[in-house]
Amino acid sequence: MMKPPVQINFSSRFRRDIKHLAKKYRHVNDDLRPLVTQLEQGLTPGDQVRGIGYTVYKVRIPNSDVEKGKSGGYGVIFYVQTDQAVVLATIYSKSERDDISDDELRRIIEDYLKK
Repeated sequence: MMKPPVQINFSSRFRRDIKHLAKKYRHVNDDLRPLVTQLEQGLTPGDQVRGIGYTVYKVRIPNSDVEKGKSGGYGVIFYVQTDQAVVLATIYSKSERDDISDDELRRIIEDYLKK
């Protein structure tokens, strides 16, 4: 028997970020789809971010709207809330922003959990 897919949730920060990116990169949702599929299957691609008190991963995905390889791709940060629920915390363009601080990540997750 197959396990049910992992539920994918979105922080308010992620919703705002993707809306902003979609104005500039019209294929951002298509670029994100393979990652969402992996998460639904229970996979945790990317690198775990340590030291913030939550199970958080950072993964790079390519941006099909630019020809820059990974440096022009997106950084996506997701929080594994339970075995059956993952929260997409934020997404950013690697060409616009290098990284997100641990404090900022912690705030995004804590804001999500307050709901």
